[in-house]
Amino acid sequence: MLRLLGVLAYLVVAITCAAAKGAPRPNIIYIMTDDLGYGDLGCYGQQVIVTPHIDRLAEGGLRFTDHYAGHTVCRPSRLVLWSGLHTGHTPIDDNAPYTLQTKDVTVAERLKAAGYATGCVGKWALGDISNTGHPNRKGFDYFFGYLDQSAAHNYYPPYLWRNMEQVELPGNQLGEHKNVSSKKVTYSHDVITDDALEFIRRHGREENPFLLHIHWTIPHTNNEAGRVEGDGQEVPDYGRYADRDWPNPEKGFAAMVTRMDGDVGRIVSLVGELGIEKETLILFTSDNGPHQEGGHKVDFFDSNGALRGHKRDLYDGGIRVPMIAYWPGTIEPGTTTDHPSAFWDWMPTACELAGVAPPDVADGISYGPILLGQPTEQKQHEYLYWSRGGIEAVRAGSWKAVRPGKGRPVELYDLRDDIGEQHDLAARHTNVLQQLTAMMQAARNGQQRP
Repeated sequence: MLRLLGVLAYLVVAITCAAAKGAPRPNIIYIMTDDLGYGDLGCYGQQVIVTPHIDRLAEGGLRFTDHYAGHTVCRPSRLVLWSGLHTGHTPIDDNAPYTLQTKDVTVAERLKAAGYATGCVGKWALGDISNTGHPNRKGFDYFFGYLDQSAAHNYYPPYLWRNMEQVELPGNQLGEHKNVSSKKVTYSHDVITDDALEFIRRHGREENPFLLHIHWTIPHTNNEAGRVEGDGQEVPDYGRYADRDWPNPEKGFAAMVTRMDGDVGRIVSLVGELGIEKETLILFTSDNGPHQEGGHKVDFFDSNGALRGHKRDLYDGGIRVPMIAYWPGTIEPGTTTDHPSAFWDWMPTACELAGVAPPDVADGISYGPILLGQPTEQKQHEYLYWSRGGIEAVRAGSWKAVRPGKGRPVELYDLRDDIGEQHDLAARHTNVLQQLTAMMQAARNGQQRP
């Protein structure tokens, strides 16, 4: 009890000090898409798929050019985001099942303790009603969406979860194949988005700030439908792409991205209607690189842009993702940053903005100074690290080292001149290679060296 009172007292002092210094304590809307590539948005070079609302978000805010996901696939990337630990220190570094434990501290728990109303909609994947990993038990006052990662493949599920209760989606009915519905009426993405908007309306004018994580499943494919039907890009209609002479999976992929773009526009519009634009930080990113599944081909729309590889790779195409920050009155419009950052930086960033201390054990470095227009105050990582089984990658400055598999030699690239990681410089720069290889080993051995 004494320890709990001490923690609460510390949080009160931290919040008071932050307020005294004029810290902003904004509302935070963190939007994460699923399998959206670095090259899938107009503001990152996309030439075919139309994304006007997200492009305007970038024009009115800050675009990160060197932001990285926590991993190259879903569950471990989200675990990194919530925990502030890179995959050298998380319990899993692949898509193996994992349930958040009581000892695992999340961003939501930290901000809830700071007085934030906390909500999450969309895809969770780290626990359910039967265990410690349910969102309501990990800092979220409110949750609506998919608890199960596999079930989230299906855009027409029979139900979603609102906190601890199932909510039926009218007209949807599962067929004989897992995650493939025989009756498709209610589109889950639309229902989840409507719920997000309602959360913003509910909390947008309250005295205390709110944290809302929106984890859309778009444009992830329905893997099972792709195998059964040859097309996993489930979407109600093809919209403006219906008459294009493209394979149906590509029409579906483009339609999903543009549909999601319109929903970003709805969120920004609502924030404006409520008059809370200057008190609200909106972040937009993706959980990993673009997929090549369900009939969609990465090269069809150049989804990875100039980057090499895609989802499941540790070349930058699998882990470097779009990242846009929008905060009128605080973030200067039309700006960019090449500051190397990653999902494990979200924990300390959110804590800094909320005026509370991050966990003692973390790998992240807050990019709050970048958001607040104080780039000279921004601390830098010694390195960024990822692992997936025997595959590893580390970035230090402009240098990137990749171990493409167990027992295979480490490759070395200079991203400053070779963003596509085409020219292996390992033989030419042996000293640099040794330094980055040592960083891999240090991260793998659990050393906390952010």
